[in-house]
Parts: sequence; C-alpha cells; structure tokens
Amino acid sequence: MKLSQLKKSLLGLETIHFSLPNGRLIPEHFHITEMGRKTKEFIDCGNTIRRESLITFQIWVANDYEHRLTKEKFQQIILAAEPLLGEEDLDIEVEYQTDLTLGVFELDLENEVFILKPKETNCLAKGHCGIPEEKLKINLSDLSSKSACTPGGGCC
Repeated sequence: MKLSQLKKSLLGLETIHFSLPNGRLIPEHFHITEMGRKTKEFIDCGNTIRRESLITFQIWVANDYEHRLTKEKFQQIILAAEPLLGEEDLDIEVEYQTDLTLGVFELDLENEVFILKPKETNCLAKGHCGIPEEKLKINLSDLSSKSACTPGGGCC
C-alpha cells in the first residue's frame, strides 16, 4: 500500500483495526509510536548500487487499555510527519513486535481492516550470482493428445 492509498482508506473508516498475517487482530489499544521515511542505500550481489525509500510507522501495544486511535488522530500523525515523508507516493512498511523480534510488514486493506502482510527476501541480481532460472516442470503424462506432436498433425 502506498501513502496515498492509506490516506484515502482512512476517510472511509469508522474505526481502525490491524490484523496480523495469522488473522489475529492487534489489540485495539495500540499506539502509532513513530512515523517517517526510511531510506536504504546498498549494493546487491551483482554489484549494483541501489537506493530504496519507503514510509514506515511502528505499532506498539501498551498497558493503557482505554486508549483507542481514532482515524482523525491517525490523520494528524500523517500530517505532522509529512515534512519528513517528502513528495513521493512511497510504499508503506509497518513495524510490530512479534514473539521474538521486531516484525516488518507490508500493509493492505481488506474489509475495512488493515492487514499486516509478511515481507519476503529475494535476490535482486539473480542473473549475476549464478542462480538458475526456475524451469517449468511438467509430467509428459499430463500433456493432452491435442498438444502432443503426432504424425500428420502438422506440428513439425
């Protein structure tokens, strides 16, 4: 989800809920403890220098069970952070404490609930580091007679 999508989504919501990848809702008394722009400069395994920027915010659950983040307060947090966020419409990354460490998630919206989606690692330079392209695996027995080459079939 991009920042513009988050802003637009907030307009239509009465309450704000976040769900973890396993479907469990984050307790309603969560806080947004920080919001900003994260920029990472790095080199991939193919020796290409890269720069990646995104919007990030952190969700934290405290023991103040009466706290509820309203959409208006969330909008105020975004507005206050805008000088840091810049003009680009960047992707959003959400940080949330998991069982063992800080989890980093992508953000989506389904049925008026923000979904924390797991981020996955990937090689950015597969052609340079010797990882072969994945080949399509098919069983010959799965080929239909229409796709098989037969004498007089005109496929040769």
